[in-house]
Amino acid sequence: MHASNLTDLDAHQLSAEIHARRISCREVMLGYLARIHRLNPALNAIVNLAPDEQLLRQSDACDAELAQGRSRGWMHGLPQAIKDTGHALGFPSTIGSPLLKDVMPTQDSMSAARMKAAGCIVIGKTNVPELALGSHTFNRLFGATANAWDQSVSAGGSSGGAAVALAHRLLPVADGSDFMGSLRNPAAWGHVFGMRPSQGRVPAWPVADTWVAQLGTEGPLARNVRDLALLLGTQAGRDPHAPLSIAQGPQSFLPEGEQGALRGLRIGWLGDLGGHLAMEDGLMPVLESALRRCAAEGAQVEPTQLGFDAERLWSAWLVWRRALVAPKVAGLLARPGATRAQIKPEALWEYDSAQDLGFTEFMQASELRTAFHAHLLGLFERFDVLALPVTQVWPFALDQRWPQAIAGRKMDTYHRWMESTLYATFAGLPAISLPAGFHANGCWPAGLQLIGPPQGDAALLRVAAAYEAISGDLLARRPVEPV
Repeated sequence: MHASNLTDLDAHQLSAEIHARRISCREVMLGYLARIHRLNPALNAIVNLAPDEQLLRQSDACDAELAQGRSRGWMHGLPQAIKDTGHALGFPSTIGSPLLKDVMPTQDSMSAARMKAAGCIVIGKTNVPELALGSHTFNRLFGATANAWDQSVSAGGSSGGAAVALAHRLLPVADGSDFMGSLRNPAAWGHVFGMRPSQGRVPAWPVADTWVAQLGTEGPLARNVRDLALLLGTQAGRDPHAPLSIAQGPQSFLPEGEQGALRGLRIGWLGDLGGHLAMEDGLMPVLESALRRCAAEGAQVEPTQLGFDAERLWSAWLVWRRALVAPKVAGLLARPGATRAQIKPEALWEYDSAQDLGFTEFMQASELRTAFHAHLLGLFERFDVLALPVTQVWPFALDQRWPQAIAGRKMDTYHRWMESTLYATFAGLPAISLPAGFHANGCWPAGLQLIGPPQGDAALLRVAAAYEAISGDLLARRPVEPV
């Protein structure tokens, strides 16, 4: 197989070809590096790329191991770039901040270590917003990541670099993380699959706090559901460093019996939450067309109400965000020579807003979060999955920091336009972004969000695989390569 065609293979196909020794790990690396060098300058998806010679030496070592009958795992020899919120030995952990541009980790993050143990070769990092705040991937250190389908608009974030690298086949599969849609938003705008796993499914280490900071989680991005499940299976599994991680050990999440999985599936369509969510024109019809595809296969799609005070939920969410983000900003401000001018204003807003936050207010927000989780358990007695928009807007101009208004409604914070993603996060539930369709202009993708019940990751992947099976023409679309 010619090196230029290797990047057309899905990750699981690439793995099979490598292990059958029909292609070498060196050939795979050469194919991906050629594509990265050709396309990444226009996309700015991968940052701090390692030297070619170094990566080819690692590929040769992988080939030598296979020649001796030894495989590290299903990712043996696959190139992987780690989202720049995570640690990978030999690469700076910048989180897109000039203050951290030279910070070198002393150990891999747990997710990176698990992917390495499965055989991947880390080639660099994927770009993120500064401090991973806001679903728009730009920072003063590396610049902006352009959308895979239209280089004049945003890629989303914070896993924006990962989603764009995946969509343009600069990587076979990608890792990311999700606090407020950071896996789901860029997946929706990249026309790929992104999954936020159940809280505790993918443990994080090293971290400063393992008890309270549970809103963010790492997870997978992929161009197909099988690759998504394979990567989740690599990332998942309890670790003693993460005491709240799910007690089940590593397991396969590969969907089985997905044929017919939509028949009788009860989908609760929450829509725009009865008008609470501001929605840009044209998005809802695209999402409803995806739901109609499911209904045509026997799914029962029922419009339903959230049945919970969404504005009180938003207020509680803001308390949790301030409580979790402010200490990280404080740590940056405490660095020698650091000034407020070196930190993005959105991060400073989170920090400043937290200065009068008291423990009683935080616990009241936590109690509301608990009540919301219990309420959703009641909805899951009626429905197998809940459906929501992933995004409330189409991709916006690359030079815009964030949408100031949607359909004439002013956004009162820099992340209010991402409100549709907080419900799965706040309840600790698994959620997946499914490619749903495109804007009338043909080049802005949209995503449908499915939320599963507690620890229902495998069942959610089975539904996603069934959706994938009936959406072949839609999923076959590929972005035009930048020139």
